[in-house]
Amino acid sequence: MTIGLLKHALYVLRHESRSRTSNRMNQWFKWLSPGLLVKRWLLLSASGVFLTMLGFAILMKRTPIYHITQFLGEILQKLTDVIPNSVSGPIAMIIGFLLVWWGQTRTLGSITEVLMPEGDEELIDVLLTHRKLHRGPRMVVIGGGTGLSTLLRGLKQYSANITAIVTVADDGGSSGRLRREIGVLPPGDIRNCLAALADEEKLLTELFQYRFKAGDGLTGHSFGNLFLTAMSEVTGDLEQAITASSKVLAVRGEVLPATLSDVRLWAELADGRRIEGESSITEAKGTIVRMGCIPAHPPALPKAVKAIREADYIIIGPGSLYTSIIPNLLVPEIAEAIAQKDVPCIYVCNIMTQEGETQGYSVGDHIRAIDLACGKRLFGAVLVQSKVPSARALIRYAQENSNPVPLDRDVVTLLGRRIIRANVMYEDEQTGLIRHDPQQLSKVLLRWYGRVQGLFGSIEQEEARERVRR
Repeated sequence: MTIGLLKHALYVLRHESRSRTSNRMNQWFKWLSPGLLVKRWLLLSASGVFLTMLGFAILMKRTPIYHITQFLGEILQKLTDVIPNSVSGPIAMIIGFLLVWWGQTRTLGSITEVLMPEGDEELIDVLLTHRKLHRGPRMVVIGGGTGLSTLLRGLKQYSANITAIVTVADDGGSSGRLRREIGVLPPGDIRNCLAALADEEKLLTELFQYRFKAGDGLTGHSFGNLFLTAMSEVTGDLEQAITASSKVLAVRGEVLPATLSDVRLWAELADGRRIEGESSITEAKGTIVRMGCIPAHPPALPKAVKAIREADYIIIGPGSLYTSIIPNLLVPEIAEAIAQKDVPCIYVCNIMTQEGETQGYSVGDHIRAIDLACGKRLFGAVLVQSKVPSARALIRYAQENSNPVPLDRDVVTLLGRRIIRANVMYEDEQTGLIRHDPQQLSKVLLRWYGRVQGLFGSIEQEEARERVRR
């Protein structure tokens, strides 16, 4: 019994040893992957060491090549007299390889200990991921609210070249209070986007999203809003505050306000009322027929316009139609820059209607509202949810006068838009809340972009394969 256990233990140890060795070799071969920009610099360093030694020998008036060759020849001659060259040659090669391997392993191990003290991931894996993300398409995502931050949470897994252009028209909640009391631009949507793009900094993200539950004047405020407000005061404007916060949160990509002007929304309702203020528009619960902002033509942030002009891919939405998406497009330079770009541009339509904004709206109504607000056609395709929510979710949303956004295919086609249908919905089983699924939404959007660019197969083919696999 004891001998059997001993044999089993030895077998497990041998298996684990082989596994560790194999894993270590795989990690080493990754350093030979193309695009890391490592091999060339190691070779260049070795060449530099050789040339330095050669230069020193010449400086000392030596004839280094002759002496080195003569010295090595004598050593090799004596060595082959004792051990045949068929044996000594391979031994020398193996020893040399082991010394190089040992030295490089210890060097990279020391670097990894400094850069990644927690040791959760190999340095080579981090480098490969970094290179992959920075080779991703340059994407500009326009919107605000929960919808935009949800999308960003998925997109950051595929590209680090993301620019989120966010509305600054919010005047409710913590952002509204800071706007009224201190006079800063509302930081709420920007805070959400920064948190969504944070590079696995879980503790810092939770800190940024933390809301005070007590304290005179602090209740309801989020730490991130207060931090951005303080940074705005210190740096002089919101743009610099966002840049500083991005460094703290290790953000993948960039978050930019559409404008640095103090924008106030207004809306004309079907019953003749004119409502001012983003939160008041939703609370009025009327049918919006026209929308604008004060000032009427706010100047765009130059970096936002530049990002659009350099973009490979533009995504509009998801988010509240009149209070998150359209406010960005009311900045004339933003809308004009999008209209002038000849790159794939898609609108992500909301899954459910929203009381006070889009009650009773179809997909075509969403598109018409955007076209009317900016006076031009900005996108060529619209992404529509294909699967109907569960009966439980439908009952829950019906109590809030909300329902799935119906697809009026003929109207959308007449408006000159291509329809992309996919299941990108996440339904919380406990609460019944419906949201876009970050991963599914990002995959569909990038697959469509690849199809337009001719890089990948069509969405329809991919969905057909998925059905076959199931």
